[in-house]
Amino acid sequence: MASVYGIGNPLIDYLCSVEEEDLSKLGLNKGTMLLIDSDRQAEIVEYTKDKDIKYSPGGSCPNTMVTLRSLGIQTTLAGGVGKDELGAMYRKRLTECGVVDECVDKDAVTGTSIILLTADKERTMNTFLGANRMFGPEDVVVESAENADLFYFTGYMWDTECQKGAVKKVLDIFKKNGKKIAFDVADPFAVGRYRQTFLELIENYCDIVFANSEEARFLLDNYDAYECCKSLGKLCPIAVVKNGKKGSYISCNRVIYEIPLYGTDNPIDTTGAGDTYAAGFLYGFLKGYDMETTGRIASYLAGEIIAQIGAQFPENRIEGIKSTIEDIANGK
Repeated sequence: MASVYGIGNPLIDYLCSVEEEDLSKLGLNKGTMLLIDSDRQAEIVEYTKDKDIKYSPGGSCPNTMVTLRSLGIQTTLAGGVGKDELGAMYRKRLTECGVVDECVDKDAVTGTSIILLTADKERTMNTFLGANRMFGPEDVVVESAENADLFYFTGYMWDTECQKGAVKKVLDIFKKNGKKIAFDVADPFAVGRYRQTFLELIENYCDIVFANSEEARFLLDNYDAYECCKSLGKLCPIAVVKNGKKGSYISCNRVIYEIPLYGTDNPIDTTGAGDTYAAGFLYGFLKGYDMETTGRIASYLAGEIIAQIGAQFPENRIEGIKSTIEDIANGK
């Protein structure tokens, strides 16, 4: 069985529906992800306390690891959690999903992401990293990294020196052993902070890179998703640019594939769409499917996740999803 090693931010998601005016009152720009401190976290929690809030274990890389595991790929998640109730809740969820738990308990609170959903289904994320900030190179289980087939990480890891050091340690292990590395740029503001570093990571380490059209624009200073995919494809073997309702582009060895959007035109919640796309793509890649089939699987999964609330599929949907993936793989 193929295996994926991921370093990510285990976060408890707070999902809350708000009005556009609520974002204005909170001084937030719709559709962005902000790193916040504990005071700002408390302020937003206080503002939304009378609204309907749903809680679930999440985080970008963790969502990808959970979905991959549900499809039959062995996954390991490394990150930091607090010695608190939320940390215990998180680790229980990983165990239930069958993800190998290599999270480390830290003397800090478990991180949270307050996700504010507006009527147009756009999400505005306010992330308090908490214990994640303290996960460092010394916490990496080298044996696990050496035994995995693919390393997956996101641009969110570059916001603390500890996490950056952990990622660099694993990158060197995988490059030395000639194993595959996949990187999701993850957020346009992360690109704004680390643009040159990300370009160097993609060129020097990555076999697969994921970006949405906005992230690719920030990265390459080009508004054309196709051209961005073409340019990224010159930096690494496989480049994916997700283009919202227009589908996605995949460059594989400089051949460009256009993948249509699958699923609903009326999303309920776009949280985790990119994470789930990445899971579908990595699944197809590790199974050895051609790029068009791999892209279709990724697009299908992304279309399914935005048709529900939350960034992970409930257990009762998995068999149906796996059946449809099998149909796609068989050309149906």
